[in-house]
Amino acid sequence: MRARRPLRKGSITHSFVDQQISILHKAMAEKIVDNPSLVEQVKLTLEERLENGTLRYGAFLTWQCILEHVNDKDTFVAAVLEDSPLMKKYRRKTPFVGILSEEERQQALLSLETN
Repeated sequence: MRARRPLRKGSITHSFVDQQISILHKAMAEKIVDNPSLVEQVKLTLEERLENGTLRYGAFLTWQCILEHVNDKDTFVAAVLEDSPLMKKYRRKTPFVGILSEEERQQALLSLETN
């Protein structure tokens, strides 16, 4: 078994992973906007992670503030997809777990391949 090399910032692989994560977050954000009841699931995930120490308070506040805009689709989706190093980092440990079904996840990733 070959050892995996860590991803380097700025590498093609790192960029591709960020692109996949963004595509998935776009799909998840749109689903949350269409089903605002999913916000409670996300908030529970955030609270659990904060309590067990797997989420820092700054990330918790950022996600909480983003969730405040769920009723404004454009603002919410733009905030989730913000192209900053900090949001890229936060998306890698997303609180949106379980939002997409496997079929929805595959569909979103297929859209990346066709573009």
